[in-house]
Amino acid sequence: MRAKFEALALLAGSGTADFAMRITQVALPLVILRETGSVGATGLVGGAAGVPVLLSPWWARKARQWVDSGPRLAVVALVTAIALALVPAAAGLGLLTPELLVLSGLMLGCGTALSDPGRSALLADTGDRWGADRAVLLLTWQDGLRRVGMLIGPTVGALAVSAGFTNRLLWIEAVAVIGAGLLACTVPARRTSGNTAGNKGGNTVGPAEVPSIRGSLEGRPEVRYGWLIRGTGCVTWFAFTLGLSVLGEQRGRPGVYLAAGMTGYGLGSLIGTAISLAVVCRIPPVVCAAVAWSWSGLCWIAMGLWPTPAVVAVSGAFSGVTVVVGIAAISVIITRSSAGAERRALLGGQAVVVSASSSAGLLVGGPIIAAAGAQATLIGAGTITALIAGLVLLRCQTALHARDRDHHVGRAS
Repeated sequence: MRAKFEALALLAGSGTADFAMRITQVALPLVILRETGSVGATGLVGGAAGVPVLLSPWWARKARQWVDSGPRLAVVALVTAIALALVPAAAGLGLLTPELLVLSGLMLGCGTALSDPGRSALLADTGDRWGADRAVLLLTWQDGLRRVGMLIGPTVGALAVSAGFTNRLLWIEAVAVIGAGLLACTVPARRTSGNTAGNKGGNTVGPAEVPSIRGSLEGRPEVRYGWLIRGTGCVTWFAFTLGLSVLGEQRGRPGVYLAAGMTGYGLGSLIGTAISLAVVCRIPPVVCAAVAWSWSGLCWIAMGLWPTPAVVAVSGAFSGVTVVVGIAAISVIITRSSAGAERRALLGGQAVVVSASSSAGLLVGGPIIAAAGAQATLIGAGTITALIAGLVLLRCQTALHARDRDHHVGRAS
Protein backbone atom coordinates (compact mmCIF):
# COMPACT_ATOMS: atom_id res chain seq x y z
CA MET A 1 0.00 0.00 0.00
CA ARG A 2 2.86 2.37 0.76
CA ALA A 3 4.32 1.88 -2.74
CA LYS A 4 0.93 2.54 -4.34
CA PHE A 5 0.51 5.76 -2.34
CA GLU A 6 3.97 6.99 -3.34
CA ALA A 7 3.34 6.10 -6.99
CA LEU A 8 0.05 8.01 -7.00
CA ALA A 9 1.75 11.03 -5.39
CA LEU A 10 4.46 11.07 -8.05
CA LEU A 11 1.96 10.60 -10.88
CA ALA A 12 -0.33 13.31 -9.52
CA GLY A 13 2.55 15.76 -9.21
CA SER A 14 3.92 14.96 -12.65
CA GLY A 15 0.52 15.16 -14.34
CA THR A 16 -0.43 18.44 -12.63
CA ALA A 17 2.86 20.18 -13.42
CA ASP A 18 2.85 18.99 -17.03
CA PHE A 19 -0.78 20.02 -17.57
CA ALA A 20 0.00 23.48 -16.18
CA MET A 21 2.97 23.71 -18.55
CA ARG A 22 0.78 22.83 -21.57
CA ILE A 23 -1.68 25.57 -20.61
CA THR A 24 1.09 28.11 -20.08
CA GLN A 25 2.65 27.43 -23.49
CA VAL A 26 -0.13 29.55 -24.96
CA ALA A 27 0.36 32.45 -22.53
CA LEU A 28 4.15 32.71 -22.30
CA PRO A 29 4.84 34.04 -25.83
CA LEU A 30 2.02 36.56 -25.47
CA VAL A 31 3.38 37.93 -22.20
CA ILE A 32 6.86 38.26 -23.65
CA LEU A 33 5.58 39.91 -26.85
CA ARG A 34 3.46 42.41 -24.96
CA GLU A 35 6.25 43.37 -22.57
CA THR A 36 9.21 43.47 -24.99
CA GLY A 37 7.50 44.19 -28.30
CA SER A 38 9.92 41.72 -29.94
CA VAL A 39 8.77 38.63 -31.81
CA GLY A 40 12.30 37.25 -31.67
CA ALA A 41 12.28 37.34 -27.87
CA THR A 42 9.28 35.00 -27.63
CA GLY A 43 11.48 31.92 -28.13
CA LEU A 44 14.30 32.91 -25.77
CA VAL A 45 13.02 30.98 -22.76
CA GLY A 46 12.41 27.77 -24.68
CA GLY A 47 15.64 28.03 -26.64
CA ALA A 48 17.76 28.71 -23.57
CA ALA A 49 16.04 25.90 -21.66
CA GLY A 50 17.22 23.37 -24.23
CA VAL A 51 20.92 24.17 -23.73
CA PRO A 52 21.38 22.68 -20.22
CA VAL A 53 19.45 19.57 -21.26
CA LEU A 54 21.69 18.99 -24.27
CA LEU A 55 24.82 19.57 -22.18
CA SER A 56 23.62 17.51 -19.21
CA PRO A 57 25.77 14.42 -20.00
CA TRP A 58 28.74 16.55 -18.95
CA TRP A 59 27.58 18.87 -16.19
CA ALA A 60 24.76 16.80 -14.63
CA ARG A 61 26.48 13.44 -14.19
CA LYS A 62 26.84 13.79 -10.41
CA ALA A 63 23.90 16.14 -9.88
CA ARG A 64 21.54 13.64 -11.53
CA GLN A 65 22.53 10.97 -9.00
CA TRP A 66 21.89 13.41 -6.15
CA VAL A 67 18.16 13.52 -7.05
CA ASP A 68 17.40 10.11 -5.55
CA SER A 69 14.55 10.95 -3.17
CA GLY A 70 11.33 12.90 -3.04
CA PRO A 71 12.67 15.72 -0.84
CA ARG A 72 15.62 16.27 -3.19
CA LEU A 73 13.25 16.26 -6.15
CA ALA A 74 11.27 18.93 -4.29
CA VAL A 75 14.41 21.09 -4.03
CA VAL A 76 14.83 20.91 -7.80
CA ALA A 77 11.13 21.73 -8.19
CA LEU A 78 11.65 24.87 -6.10
CA VAL A 79 14.46 26.03 -8.41
CA THR A 80 12.22 25.35 -11.43
CA ALA A 81 9.36 27.27 -9.86
CA ILE A 82 11.63 30.27 -9.23
CA ALA A 83 12.70 30.17 -12.89
CA LEU A 84 9.06 30.10 -13.98
CA ALA A 85 8.05 32.92 -11.62
CA LEU A 86 10.80 35.23 -12.89
CA VAL A 87 8.88 36.03 -16.07
CA PRO A 88 5.50 37.09 -14.60
CA ALA A 89 7.22 38.85 -11.69
CA ALA A 90 9.44 40.88 -14.01
CA ALA A 91 6.51 41.56 -16.32
CA GLY A 92 4.46 42.88 -13.41
CA LEU A 93 7.29 45.22 -12.42
CA GLY A 94 8.01 46.29 -16.00
CA LEU A 95 11.54 44.82 -15.83
CA LEU A 96 11.30 42.03 -18.40
CA THR A 97 14.43 41.99 -20.58
CA PRO A 98 16.01 39.49 -23.02
CA GLU A 99 18.77 38.82 -20.49
CA LEU A 100 16.28 37.88 -17.81
CA LEU A 101 14.44 35.62 -20.27
CA VAL A 102 17.67 33.78 -21.03
CA LEU A 103 18.41 33.43 -17.31
CA SER A 104 14.94 32.04 -16.71
CA GLY A 105 15.36 29.57 -19.57
CA LEU A 106 18.76 28.36 -18.35
CA MET A 107 17.45 27.80 -14.82
CA LEU A 108 14.41 26.04 -16.22
CA GLY A 109 16.60 23.81 -18.39
CA CYS A 110 18.79 22.86 -15.42
CA GLY A 111 15.73 21.92 -13.43
CA THR A 112 14.29 19.89 -16.28
CA ALA A 113 17.56 18.03 -16.88
CA LEU A 114 17.53 16.88 -13.25
CA SER A 115 13.83 16.52 -12.44
CA ASP A 116 12.62 14.55 -15.46
CA PRO A 117 14.99 11.56 -15.13
CA GLY A 118 14.90 11.87 -11.34
CA ARG A 119 11.11 11.62 -11.16
CA SER A 120 11.04 8.77 -13.70
CA ALA A 121 13.69 6.85 -11.75
CA LEU A 122 11.81 7.33 -8.47
CA LEU A 123 8.61 6.21 -10.15
CA ALA A 124 10.31 3.11 -11.58
CA ASP A 125 11.89 2.26 -8.21
CA THR A 126 8.47 2.57 -6.59
CA GLY A 127 7.05 0.24 -9.22
CA ASP A 128 9.76 -2.32 -8.47
CA ARG A 129 8.59 -2.46 -4.85
CA TRP A 130 4.97 -2.71 -5.96
CA GLY A 131 5.38 -5.75 -8.22
CA ALA A 132 6.83 -7.26 -11.39
CA ASP A 133 6.80 -4.89 -14.39
CA ARG A 134 4.93 -2.26 -12.37
CA ALA A 135 7.81 0.10 -13.15
CA VAL A 136 6.89 -0.03 -16.84
CA LEU A 137 3.22 0.42 -15.99
CA LEU A 138 3.91 3.57 -13.97
CA LEU A 139 6.25 5.07 -16.58
CA THR A 140 3.65 4.36 -19.26
CA TRP A 141 0.90 6.07 -17.29
CA GLN A 142 3.19 9.01 -16.60
CA ASP A 143 3.61 9.33 -20.35
CA GLY A 144 -0.14 8.91 -20.78
CA LEU A 145 -0.89 11.80 -18.42
CA ARG A 146 1.58 13.91 -20.37
CA ARG A 147 -0.30 13.12 -23.57
CA VAL A 148 -3.62 14.06 -21.99
CA GLY A 149 -2.06 17.44 -21.26
CA MET A 150 -0.84 17.70 -24.85
CA LEU A 151 -4.36 16.98 -26.10
CA ILE A 152 -6.45 19.38 -24.01
CA GLY A 153 -3.95 21.73 -22.36
CA PRO A 154 -3.53 24.18 -25.27
CA THR A 155 -7.32 24.49 -25.63
CA VAL A 156 -7.73 25.29 -21.94
CA GLY A 157 -4.85 27.75 -22.19
CA ALA A 158 -6.41 29.48 -25.19
CA LEU A 159 -9.73 29.84 -23.36
CA ALA A 160 -7.99 31.23 -20.28
CA VAL A 161 -6.02 33.73 -22.37
CA SER A 162 -9.17 34.87 -24.15
CA ALA A 163 -10.74 35.43 -20.72
CA GLY A 164 -7.86 37.70 -19.70
CA PHE A 165 -5.88 35.36 -17.42
CA THR A 166 -2.63 35.54 -19.41
CA ASN A 167 -0.22 36.65 -16.66
CA ARG A 168 -1.95 34.60 -13.99
CA LEU A 169 -1.38 31.41 -15.98
CA LEU A 170 2.37 31.81 -15.53
CA TRP A 171 1.94 32.06 -11.77
CA ILE A 172 -0.32 29.00 -11.83
CA GLU A 173 2.42 26.94 -13.47
CA ALA A 174 4.95 27.98 -10.82
CA VAL A 175 2.50 27.02 -8.06
CA ALA A 176 1.76 23.69 -9.78
CA VAL A 177 5.48 22.85 -9.89
CA ILE A 178 5.83 23.62 -6.17
CA GLY A 179 2.79 21.41 -5.52
CA ALA A 180 4.40 18.59 -7.48
CA GLY A 181 7.52 18.97 -5.33
CA LEU A 182 5.48 18.81 -2.11
CA LEU A 183 3.76 15.63 -3.30
CA ALA A 184 7.17 14.13 -4.08
CA CYS A 185 8.28 14.78 -0.49
CA THR A 186 6.22 11.74 0.53
CA VAL A 187 8.69 9.47 -1.31
CA PRO A 188 11.80 8.66 0.77
CA ALA A 189 15.14 7.58 -0.66
CA ARG A 190 15.77 3.86 -0.97
CA ARG A 191 19.28 3.86 -2.28
CA THR A 192 20.68 0.89 -4.15
CA SER A 193 24.14 0.49 -5.61
CA GLY A 194 24.39 -0.22 -9.31
CA ASN A 195 22.42 -2.83 -11.17
CA THR A 196 20.02 -5.48 -10.16
CA ALA A 197 21.39 -8.95 -9.96
CA GLY A 198 19.82 -9.97 -13.20
CA ASN A 199 20.84 -7.07 -15.39
CA LYS A 200 22.35 -7.58 -18.77
CA GLY A 201 25.36 -5.43 -18.19
CA GLY A 202 26.74 -7.59 -15.45
CA ASN A 203 28.60 -4.68 -13.86
CA THR A 204 28.50 -3.76 -10.20
CA VAL A 205 28.61 -0.09 -9.37
CA GLY A 206 30.04 0.78 -6.00
CA PRO A 207 28.40 3.39 -3.82
CA ALA A 208 31.18 5.91 -4.50
CA GLU A 209 31.04 5.54 -8.26
CA VAL A 210 28.95 7.78 -10.46
CA PRO A 211 28.06 5.96 -13.69
CA SER A 212 28.15 7.90 -16.93
CA ILE A 213 25.56 7.48 -19.64
CA ARG A 214 28.13 5.86 -21.91
CA GLY A 215 29.33 3.54 -19.16
CA SER A 216 25.76 2.52 -18.33
CA LEU A 217 25.22 1.50 -21.96
CA GLU A 218 28.00 -1.09 -21.80
CA GLY A 219 26.56 -4.57 -22.11
CA ARG A 220 23.14 -3.17 -23.03
CA PRO A 221 22.92 -3.20 -26.85
CA GLU A 222 19.13 -3.32 -26.67
CA VAL A 223 19.05 0.12 -25.05
CA ARG A 224 21.24 1.45 -27.87
CA TYR A 225 18.88 -0.03 -30.47
CA GLY A 226 15.87 1.43 -28.67
CA TRP A 227 17.43 4.89 -28.55
CA LEU A 228 18.37 4.66 -32.23
CA ILE A 229 14.77 3.91 -33.18
CA ARG A 230 13.25 6.53 -30.90
CA GLY A 231 15.84 9.14 -31.82
CA THR A 232 15.08 8.63 -35.50
CA GLY A 233 11.38 9.11 -34.82
CA CYS A 234 12.11 12.32 -32.92
CA VAL A 235 14.32 13.69 -35.71
CA THR A 236 11.60 13.08 -38.32
CA TRP A 237 8.79 14.33 -36.07
CA PHE A 238 8.98 17.77 -37.71
CA ALA A 239 7.40 16.27 -40.84
CA PHE A 240 4.25 15.60 -38.84
CA THR A 241 3.94 18.94 -37.04
CA LEU A 242 5.52 21.44 -39.43
CA GLY A 243 4.55 19.43 -42.50
CA LEU A 244 0.86 19.32 -41.66
CA SER A 245 0.87 23.03 -40.80
CA VAL A 246 2.37 23.89 -44.20
CA LEU A 247 0.10 21.42 -45.98
CA GLY A 248 -3.02 23.04 -44.54
CA GLU A 249 -1.78 26.50 -45.47
CA GLN A 250 -0.99 25.44 -49.03
CA ARG A 251 -4.42 23.86 -49.48
CA GLY A 252 -6.30 26.88 -48.19
CA ARG A 253 -7.33 25.19 -44.93
CA PRO A 254 -4.90 26.61 -42.36
CA GLY A 255 -4.78 24.65 -39.14
CA VAL A 256 -7.23 21.99 -40.28
CA TYR A 257 -4.67 19.31 -41.19
CA LEU A 258 -2.57 19.86 -38.08
CA ALA A 259 -5.65 19.83 -35.86
CA ALA A 260 -6.87 16.59 -37.46
CA GLY A 261 -3.47 14.93 -37.11
CA MET A 262 -2.82 16.05 -33.53
CA THR A 263 -6.35 15.15 -32.39
CA GLY A 264 -6.04 11.69 -33.92
CA TYR A 265 -2.55 11.28 -32.49
CA GLY A 266 -3.68 12.34 -29.03
CA LEU A 267 -6.63 9.94 -28.98
CA GLY A 268 -4.47 7.13 -30.36
CA SER A 269 -1.82 7.72 -27.71
CA LEU A 270 -4.43 7.33 -24.96
CA ILE A 271 -5.48 4.00 -26.46
CA GLY A 272 -1.83 3.03 -26.67
CA THR A 273 -1.39 3.85 -22.99
CA ALA A 274 -4.22 1.49 -22.08
CA ILE A 275 -2.96 -1.47 -24.13
CA SER A 276 0.81 -1.02 -24.17
CA LEU A 277 1.65 -3.09 -21.08
CA ALA A 278 -0.30 -6.08 -22.39
CA VAL A 279 1.57 -5.82 -25.70
CA VAL A 280 5.14 -5.26 -24.48
CA CYS A 281 4.97 -8.12 -21.96
CA ARG A 282 4.27 -10.61 -24.77
CA ILE A 283 6.81 -9.50 -27.38
CA PRO A 284 10.60 -9.08 -27.09
CA PRO A 285 10.94 -5.36 -26.29
CA VAL A 286 13.38 -4.36 -29.07
CA VAL A 287 11.30 -6.22 -31.64
CA CYS A 288 8.18 -4.52 -30.27
CA ALA A 289 9.80 -1.06 -30.52
CA ALA A 290 11.04 -1.71 -34.06
CA VAL A 291 7.66 -2.93 -35.29
CA ALA A 292 5.87 -0.04 -33.56
CA TRP A 293 7.98 2.69 -35.18
CA SER A 294 7.85 0.91 -38.55
CA TRP A 295 4.07 1.20 -38.43
CA SER A 296 4.36 4.83 -37.36
CA GLY A 297 6.54 5.52 -40.40
CA LEU A 298 3.97 3.86 -42.64
CA CYS A 299 1.29 6.11 -41.14
CA TRP A 300 3.28 9.21 -42.14
CA ILE A 301 3.71 7.81 -45.65
CA ALA A 302 -0.08 7.40 -45.86
CA MET A 303 -0.54 11.06 -44.87
CA GLY A 304 1.77 12.14 -47.67
CA LEU A 305 0.17 9.90 -50.30
CA TRP A 306 -3.47 10.65 -49.42
CA PRO A 307 -3.47 14.10 -47.79
CA THR A 308 -7.06 14.54 -46.66
CA PRO A 309 -8.17 15.49 -43.13
CA ALA A 310 -9.85 12.10 -42.67
CA VAL A 311 -6.74 10.11 -43.68
CA VAL A 312 -4.52 12.38 -41.60
CA ALA A 313 -6.74 11.89 -38.52
CA VAL A 314 -6.90 8.10 -38.87
CA SER A 315 -3.19 7.78 -39.64
CA GLY A 316 -2.37 10.08 -36.75
CA ALA A 317 -4.43 7.86 -34.42
CA PHE A 318 -2.59 4.70 -35.53
CA SER A 319 0.72 6.54 -35.16
CA GLY A 320 -0.21 7.60 -31.62
CA VAL A 321 -0.96 3.99 -30.62
CA THR A 322 2.27 2.62 -32.06
CA VAL A 323 4.56 5.34 -30.68
CA VAL A 324 3.27 4.85 -27.13
CA VAL A 325 3.74 1.08 -27.42
CA GLY A 326 7.27 1.65 -28.74
CA ILE A 327 8.15 3.98 -25.86
CA ALA A 328 6.79 1.45 -23.37
CA ALA A 329 8.95 -1.24 -24.95
CA ILE A 330 12.09 0.86 -24.40
CA SER A 331 10.99 1.46 -20.81
CA VAL A 332 10.83 -2.32 -20.37
CA ILE A 333 14.42 -2.64 -21.58
CA ILE A 334 15.70 0.01 -19.17
CA THR A 335 13.72 -1.00 -16.09
CA ARG A 336 14.46 -4.70 -16.42
CA SER A 337 18.19 -4.28 -16.99
CA SER A 338 19.12 -1.56 -14.49
CA ALA A 339 18.40 -0.05 -11.09
CA GLY A 340 19.64 2.73 -8.85
CA ALA A 341 22.36 4.98 -10.20
CA GLU A 342 22.62 3.28 -13.59
CA ARG A 343 18.88 3.52 -14.12
CA ARG A 344 19.00 7.26 -13.42
CA ALA A 345 21.91 7.60 -15.86
CA LEU A 346 20.03 5.71 -18.58
CA LEU A 347 16.83 7.70 -18.09
CA GLY A 348 18.89 10.90 -18.21
CA GLY A 349 20.55 9.70 -21.42
CA GLN A 350 17.17 8.94 -22.95
CA ALA A 351 15.99 12.48 -22.15
CA VAL A 352 19.07 13.86 -23.91
CA VAL A 353 18.45 11.65 -26.96
CA VAL A 354 14.84 12.81 -27.25
CA SER A 355 15.67 16.50 -26.71
CA ALA A 356 18.69 16.57 -29.03
CA SER A 357 17.05 14.64 -31.86
CA SER A 358 13.83 16.67 -31.67
CA SER A 359 15.79 19.93 -31.72
CA ALA A 360 17.87 18.75 -34.67
CA GLY A 361 14.74 17.82 -36.60
CA LEU A 362 13.08 21.17 -35.99
CA LEU A 363 16.29 22.97 -36.96
CA VAL A 364 16.47 21.37 -40.41
CA GLY A 365 12.76 20.78 -40.88
CA GLY A 366 11.79 24.15 -42.31
CA PRO A 367 14.41 24.19 -45.09
CA ILE A 368 13.63 20.56 -46.01
CA ILE A 369 9.91 21.25 -46.32
CA ALA A 370 10.62 24.41 -48.33
CA ALA A 371 12.83 22.47 -50.75
CA ALA A 372 10.91 19.19 -51.07
CA GLY A 373 7.33 20.14 -50.25
CA ALA A 374 5.16 19.00 -47.35
CA GLN A 375 3.84 15.81 -48.97
CA ALA A 376 7.25 14.59 -50.13
CA THR A 377 8.68 15.38 -46.69
CA LEU A 378 6.01 13.29 -44.97
CA ILE A 379 6.70 10.38 -47.32
CA GLY A 380 10.46 10.71 -46.92
CA ALA A 381 10.34 11.03 -43.13
CA GLY A 382 8.04 8.03 -42.87
CA THR A 383 10.31 5.99 -45.13
CA ILE A 384 13.42 6.83 -43.09
CA THR A 385 11.65 6.04 -39.80
CA ALA A 386 10.34 2.71 -41.07
CA LEU A 387 13.68 1.84 -42.71
CA ILE A 388 15.78 2.41 -39.57
CA ALA A 389 13.29 0.49 -37.44
CA GLY A 390 13.22 -2.30 -40.02
CA LEU A 391 17.02 -2.56 -40.04
CA VAL A 392 17.08 -2.80 -36.24
CA LEU A 393 14.40 -5.50 -36.42
CA LEU A 394 16.45 -7.41 -39.00
CA ARG A 395 19.57 -7.08 -36.86
CA CYS A 396 17.74 -8.39 -33.79
CA GLN A 397 16.26 -11.33 -35.70
CA THR A 398 19.68 -12.20 -37.12
CA ALA A 399 21.22 -12.11 -33.65
CA LEU A 400 18.39 -14.26 -32.30
CA HIS A 401 18.87 -16.89 -35.01
CA ALA A 402 22.63 -16.91 -34.43
CA ARG A 403 22.08 -17.40 -30.70
CA ASP A 404 19.69 -20.28 -31.35
CA ARG A 405 22.14 -21.87 -33.79
CA ASP A 406 25.02 -21.63 -31.30
CA HIS A 407 22.78 -23.10 -28.62
CA HIS A 408 21.92 -26.12 -30.78
CA VAL A 409 25.54 -26.59 -31.81
CA GLY A 410 26.58 -26.52 -28.17
CA ARG A 411 23.99 -29.14 -27.27
CA ALA A 412 25.04 -31.36 -30.17
CA SER A 413 28.68 -31.27 -29.09
